[in-house]
Amino acid sequence: MCYARAMPRFEPFEGLRYDSARVDLSMVVAPPYDVVGPEERARLAGRHSANAVRVELPEPDHRAGLDRYQHAARQLERWQEEGILRRDPRPSLYAYRMTTSDGQTTNGVIGALGIDDRSAADILPHEQTLPKPKSDRLDLLRATRSNLSPIWGLSLGSGLTATFEQAGPPDASAKDGDQVTHELWVIDDPSVIAGVTGAVGAAPVVLADGHHRYETARTYHRDLGGSGADGSDLVMALIVELAADQLRVGPIHRALSELPDGLDLVDAFSSWFDVTRAGDFDERTTGALGESECLALIMASGAWLLSPKDGTPEAAGAPLDSSMVALVIAELPDHELEFVNSWSEAVGAIASDAAQAVVLLRPVTVDQIADWARAGRRMPPKSTYFHPKPRTGMVFRSLDPSGQQPAD
Repeated sequence: MCYARAMPRFEPFEGLRYDSARVDLSMVVAPPYDVVGPEERARLAGRHSANAVRVELPEPDHRAGLDRYQHAARQLERWQEEGILRRDPRPSLYAYRMTTSDGQTTNGVIGALGIDDRSAADILPHEQTLPKPKSDRLDLLRATRSNLSPIWGLSLGSGLTATFEQAGPPDASAKDGDQVTHELWVIDDPSVIAGVTGAVGAAPVVLADGHHRYETARTYHRDLGGSGADGSDLVMALIVELAADQLRVGPIHRALSELPDGLDLVDAFSSWFDVTRAGDFDERTTGALGESECLALIMASGAWLLSPKDGTPEAAGAPLDSSMVALVIAELPDHELEFVNSWSEAVGAIASDAAQAVVLLRPVTVDQIADWARAGRRMPPKSTYFHPKPRTGMVFRSLDPSGQQPAD
């Protein structure tokens, strides 16, 4: 017997959104939790008493006897009681545009993506993930019963963007610290919703960002019995076409520290790469390498271009920089490895002695992401950095029915 292949399920929901008459949205949105450090968390929380980071990365309320997750749920409840957050009157999708200071735009739609076993068959992780405690996000989901930030999916189909318009003034707009403008339009026209959901459902979706939140949502759904009647069989997601004109994909560089004295890193890399000295460790040399997106080794003693030797891609299992550099890193003595998202940050780590060396990687292409996804392969961890990041707080998705609030 033949069965029709399941395709991604994408549905509207009644979003919880900040009341623009009560708050300036730019003061209350925040980056995704996993790119916010302690200092930025404190800065964001200090901007406004209802900043989204207070529920996305909550702290305990010792005076009220609430742990961090209970406190997040109570704050979310209080913001609704005070009218700071208002629920949209009908299920909607949300057209979302991010525009960088240099004019690059990313256009997508936020909705509720199916994560039950049948729907998940066509949700494709594109990258292996590093071990990370999942209990934190699971405890937060259990306490708040809300999707606080959207995962990011890339549609392998074409034509999604043509199914909706971002015309007229947005229903919500914010600007972040990177001077990226975030705009949101409410889509509640049934015919437009049908067009969008049909376009998303026509092809598999590749996970670009939010692998851990996706797995957490699936765990939560299974823990509740997997019926779907409670809305746990869906997770809030931003869906964007996997197209070069919609995405900016950057590399994630490697920073090495706590290497043993006397280790010759140039020699270590020479096992798998042809190594050519590019110059001294100075602003001119490192800037040129970074801006030209070269594969390079940078140390205080100088900079070297890296060119894979014959056989290196085959030994790595792929011609990806992350795969080939991993061959060298696996052969090094015990050390610390960190990941940084810009070449200037990586080089700054050397200047401040936070790292002994950095390896600058080249960005993965959109075509490579698509090819790997269609082949069912996952790239190595930390192969891609998608920019800009959607903001937490543009819209929330509550799993509680209208009028019902989460309990303490």
